[in-house]
Amino acid sequence: MKRLVFVGALVSAFAVSTAFAQTSPQTAEKPARKARAGSDTQGSGHAAPKTQPPTEAASPAPEGQIALGSVRISKGVKADGKPLPAGTYQVRLTPQTASPDAKGQTATRERWVEFVKGGKVVGREVVTIIPQAEISKVQKDTPPRPNSAKVETLKGGDYERVWINKGGNHYLIHLPA
Repeated sequence: MKRLVFVGALVSAFAVSTAFAQTSPQTAEKPARKARAGSDTQGSGHAAPKTQPPTEAASPAPEGQIALGSVRISKGVKADGKPLPAGTYQVRLTPQTASPDAKGQTATRERWVEFVKGGKVVGREVVTIIPQAEISKVQKDTPPRPNSAKVETLKGGDYERVWINKGGNHYLIHLPA
């Protein structure tokens, strides 16, 4: 009971001091910042927003089903939440777009790929398709050579990235380890 009374008194004292501080006039005003030469100001110290780079028209993503190539996954991973054992797989892009739509993405750039072994689909996962002109804005690593792939463990070891460079597009698949 004593704690309750103490906490109540503390909260009310804080509320009164905050209300008093908000109603009292400001005695010392801060001097206005001086505008630097060449800066865009809109008064009262606000700067104009920085100019953004122009947006480029979205290049078309490949249509239909396409064989992307063969990849060797060195350790067991999960594809679409199901285990995908280590091995060599043919990777095939499907015409099916990923859903629900990823916000800010072009719908045709988020699609499903299938991992095929012995003519049978053994796993599938979402792939992000990035045109050659935009890859430097997205990935800082060295991309694979044209018409080749690389599989690498990402920092922390939680994901395997399958990166395929084919036909002027980069295909990024992230598989949980």
